[in-house]
Amino acid sequence: MQNLAYEEYYTVDDYNHWEGNWELIAGMPYAMAPSPMFNHQYVTGKIFSILEQQLDDCPKCFPAVEIDWQISDDTVVKPDVLVVCKREKRVVSTPEIIFEVVSKSSIKRDEQTKFNLFEKEGVKYYGLVYHEQKRVKVYEHINFKYQKIADFTDEGVFELLIKDCEISFDTKILWKKF
Repeated sequence: MQNLAYEEYYTVDDYNHWEGNWELIAGMPYAMAPSPMFNHQYVTGKIFSILEQQLDDCPKCFPAVEIDWQISDDTVVKPDVLVVCKREKRVVSTPEIIFEVVSKSSIKRDEQTKFNLFEKEGVKYYGLVYHEQKRVKVYEHINFKYQKIADFTDEGVFELLIKDCEISFDTKILWKKF
């Protein structure tokens, strides 16, 4: 007897009708955890604030928090913070920067599933922020692969360059009140 396993497959049309907080990756739904804890949201806000301030004079680039990025007909993700350099009603172009604040419930998805997805999609910078360890890892997309360009515990400064706009990111600002 043949063992046939059937997986359900969903599209953006399905996703647009769901209630709650979801991501859709390659047709597979992922429930987002309930509203993140205070420290997670605080760090997310600090990252957005740093990017907003650094990009204030850049006419091309805009940071956003927890906004849908529709990659394809079967993939929609909601990064904690992203920077796009094209104003769109709905984000469909590849962001320049994505930061995920990693929690226990999201670690596998952030470090593996999304890492591989964002690398494949050509996101220029991908940052993983571990607020409990006061650690930031940043990867740059070079020659179709991510290469780690920063790995700081506690404090450090790294530079990002997008669309002729420079960003100096000082991690001690993230941990100032921790």
